[in-house]
Formats: sequence, structure tokens, C-alpha cells
Amino acid sequence: MTVYSRRAGMTGWLLAAALGLAACGTGPSSAPVEDRRTSISRPVMDPNTTAVKQPPGFENAGKVGYYTVKPGETLIRIGLETGQNWKDIAAWNNLEQPNQISVGQVLRVTPPVVAATESNGVVTRPIGSGSIASTQVSPGQSSSAAARPGAATPAAAEPAAAAESGLSWIWPVPGPVLAGFDEVKNKGLDLGGAAGEPVLAAAEGKVVYVGAGLRGYGNLIILKHNNTYLTAYAHNRMLLVKEDQAVRKGQKIAEMGNSDADRVKLHFEVRRQGKPVDPLKYLPPR
Repeated sequence: MTVYSRRAGMTGWLLAAALGLAACGTGPSSAPVEDRRTSISRPVMDPNTTAVKQPPGFENAGKVGYYTVKPGETLIRIGLETGQNWKDIAAWNNLEQPNQISVGQVLRVTPPVVAATESNGVVTRPIGSGSIASTQVSPGQSSSAAARPGAATPAAAEPAAAAESGLSWIWPVPGPVLAGFDEVKNKGLDLGGAAGEPVLAAAEGKVVYVGAGLRGYGNLIILKHNNTYLTAYAHNRMLLVKEDQAVRKGQKIAEMGNSDADRVKLHFEVRRQGKPVDPLKYLPPR
């Protein structure tokens, strides 16, 4: 009886101890509980991260009258490609340093004033608008007469494009065509001649560029004839006019040479609203 009592007591004590341990295992834990909802957190901005800087004028990209600068381009090249005076482009965009333009920059390449307002019958002309008038007209003499230096072409012989342009055209040099127009390979005509031979203005206009700042053109002159047409005269030996100077049709503006070329020649371009067009469609037959 005594032995059984002792065993019963020992068994009860062990059972009580086991139940106590089980209760401890299932009871509240004092260990910290991770709130996993905090693991779905909002992005944290790095204070050292800076916003991407957009090029000047990016908000106008793709709009009519604006131009996005491409690698290697200069304001002179953009003026030639858009049919504008590079100085006007600089003024329209408030460029204090015209040579400091960046790739991706968006420039205004049309005058900032609308061409006309017809609702109230008032016509407002944009900055730099209007055709270029010759300053050589004497009293009683018409501008068309002043534009003819003696080697005039009869009106009946004018190509249709020349008549549409509103300009009277002549060949800038009398030499042969060495290379014809090609929109990709040759954006004008290459004309033969001798070094020092006179280069003539193909139509009356205003000088908008003189210099050698356009790669591949050598000593270059660009004339603006009206709001639509430019002409370019490249590879000259000597340049005889200045920027902003008005010139007559047939006036000597340069001497032929081989600057940035493999031989003496004149590279002659006609640009309609900045797009190169075949000069043969404007020059009189010969």
C-alpha cells in the first residue's frame, strides 16, 4: 500500500508538471510580433537622386514651327534646313550664345507672330517677313527691270517652278554641270569653271550667311530671296559680300575655288522652305 501510494504520488507530480509545461507552450508569448503589413511599404526616394533635366524647349517638341537639334548640327545648318536666317532663329529663341546649342534642344524656327489675322480685317506680318527688295531701283524704274543685269531670259522661257517662285533666275556660273541634283547624294548642282571665275547671285536677295562654318561646303554664301527660297554657293575661293547686304540678280558675290572640295567647282543649291529642290527646275534653259 505504501509503495503504490508513492508511485501514485510520483505519477501525479509528473502529470502536473507536464500539464504545466504544455500550458506555458500555448500561452501568450513575450517575444515581439512582426507586423507584416509594414513590409508592403511605399517607395522611399533617395534624397541624393536628382530629377532628369529636360533640354530647353522640350515641351514644344513635335509642334509645327519648332525644330529639335540633332547631333553635330549648328545654327547655320538649322537655318539652311529650315529656310531661315540663323540670326533670326537666335533672336526668336533668345540665344545669347548661338554656338551653344545642345542635342535635343527644341528651337522655334518660324516667326513668333502669326502671319495674318483675318477676323478683324487686320493683317499682321511676322518678324522678318516679306520678299527681299533690291535697293538698286532708281526712280521710275521697276524692280523687275532692275533685277535684269543684261543677260535676262525671256519670260516665255521660264520654267514653271521659276514662275511660281515669283523670282527671276539666272545661272550663277556659265560652266558645265558636273553633277546633277540628288536628294540624298547631292542636294544641288556641281558646276565647273576656273579658279577666280565670278560667281553671280542667281536672283535678287539678302545675304544671310558668309563664312566657312558649315562642314563640307567650304567658303559659303547663303542668300535669302523671300520667305520661301534660299540659295547656297559653296567652295568659293573668295567671298565678296557681307551678311545683311542686299544683292541684285547677276551681282558678283564670290570667286570660284576649291575650298573643302577635290577640284574647282561651284556647288549651287536652291532651297524651298528649307528643303533642297532641283535647281534645273528654276534656272532658264541653256
